[in-house]
Amino acid sequence: MSHEKLRRVLHIVLTAVGAAVCVLFSIPAAIVLVLTSAAIFLVDEMIQHQRRKKIFQLCDDIDRILKGSDSVSFEDYKEGSLSILTAEIHKMTIRLREQNFALSADKQFMKESMEDIAHQLRTPLTSMILLVELLRDTRLAPQQRAEYVQELYSLLSRMNWLIDTMLGLSRIDAGAVKFREQEIECRELISSALEPISVSLELKNISVDVNITGEPRFIGDMQYFTEALLNILKNCMEHTPESGMIAISAAETPIYTGIMITDSGSGFSDHDLDHIFERFYRSGEPSKSGYGIGLAFARRIITSQNGSLQAYNAPSGGACFDMRVYKTSV
Repeated sequence: MSHEKLRRVLHIVLTAVGAAVCVLFSIPAAIVLVLTSAAIFLVDEMIQHQRRKKIFQLCDDIDRILKGSDSVSFEDYKEGSLSILTAEIHKMTIRLREQNFALSADKQFMKESMEDIAHQLRTPLTSMILLVELLRDTRLAPQQRAEYVQELYSLLSRMNWLIDTMLGLSRIDAGAVKFREQEIECRELISSALEPISVSLELKNISVDVNITGEPRFIGDMQYFTEALLNILKNCMEHTPESGMIAISAAETPIYTGIMITDSGSGFSDHDLDHIFERFYRSGEPSKSGYGIGLAFARRIITSQNGSLQAYNAPSGGACFDMRVYKTSV
């Protein structure tokens, strides 16, 4: 038996018992008791009916919310016994809407990222297909064949770098990377980051001026910080003209350890400064080998390990990257 039916039965039984007792003393008193009890019963039924009506209305509103409606209001439930329940439901609804908005934004971001990745891979793939067609020509001169093979290898290397960078960035965003806590010496870090691009710097006749004050060091993951610094240096190298210079300075303060990289290129435009750390962003005159993701990856690595990375134009001209790793959480 439901709670509501039990309540009605108890009301009738108590009324009958009370009327029977009143009959022993006064019949008019018994009649008054029955009439009063009936009036109370009717009023209670009306109240319960209104309550059930509001509950059914609330259920309909919840169903509309679950179907994605944003026009549901809980103003009608601010008073009465349902006010506490509807207040909690309202809070839950707000949280669900916020989560739904975040999921929609993530879905849109993933869609745009996939489109960007497809676009970035399509260009080298098209070039590779063309090169393979050219290599199939048996009349091709050995020197020309060697040049095509070298270009094909270069395109494959760039694609491999792009895929590895995207996977690394995705793993960091997903929280799947556990950074090691190592004591990193800035001298060793700078040397490790310069090594992979030393030949390219020499071919462009770009000099590198390293100025380290004391023995600066900080705590972080050596492998990932090397990758971050390498991406910054690559960007500087790509935008520095031949016979130019890249200056690297490092110092330690009581608050942070900083590494500053400045090149002798043309610097950033005001528009580029607002977007250079965005994924797949490239300026109006991008380099031939740039994908617009290296700086985004570098910043994500650094900020995930209690650091910051800022970019601005140096007073003497050229781009300047200011990397800081703080000694306490920021």
